[in-house]
Amino acid sequence: VQLQASGGGLVQAGGSLRLSCAASGRTFSRYGMGWFRQAPGKEREFVAFISWDGGTTYYKDSVKGRFTISRDNAKNTVYLQMNSLKPEDTAVYFCAATNRLVADTEYAYDYWGQGTLVTVSS
Repeated sequence: VQLQASGGGLVQAGGSLRLSCAASGRTFSRYGMGWFRQAPGKEREFVAFISWDGGTTYYKDSVKGRFTISRDNAKNTVYLQMNSLKPEDTAVYFCAATNRLVADTEYAYDYWGQGTLVTVSS
């Protein structure tokens, strides 16, 4: 599976962005999908997960109620809608694919996209 993330940019605090991750290659709908992020000087961290059929989602506590992960298997795309953005959300965001039913650690993911930068100004 090849993954291409897009949609990052510069936004003011309180604003919104929608990230997209387009997949190609093997059957996208077989994979659970996750979003991770890495802030400058910090380790990469889990943000959100969605199961292969979209029936299960979960989130890092600090983004619950602000971020929504979704997928469109017909378009081979997973999304991350980010609302009420905060400066601490500034990071490079990565999408990833996993064969696990549920996964919130990067070691469980088999395929990674290249990352897209989100910068939130105060």
